[in-house]
Amino acid sequence: MSEQSVGIDGEKVVVWLYLIIVALAGVMGFVLGNIRPADLEPELFGFIALPPTPVGVAIYGLVTVGVGLGVLLGLVVFISRRLDDEAGRREPQ
Repeated sequence: MSEQSVGIDGEKVVVWLYLIIVALAGVMGFVLGNIRPADLEPELFGFIALPPTPVGVAIYGLVTVGVGLGVLLGLVVFISRRLDDEAGRREPQ
């Protein structure tokens, strides 16, 4: 008989954490936009000006954190798959 392991898929956990963190960045941006600091001028990637409103700052938070973490997550996935491929090609001695 074969036993089936019951557990949580690691990739799903990482994706859910990513989505939760990006959503929190949006919520914090909305809160910061409601506070309206005097020198608040959000710019996406340094050249796309957004309005200093709660929605504008929330978009800034969502996109900035989403892209930043998304690039890092993509690099981790790419490198881990490359390492798995290389480990699978080696012959046992």
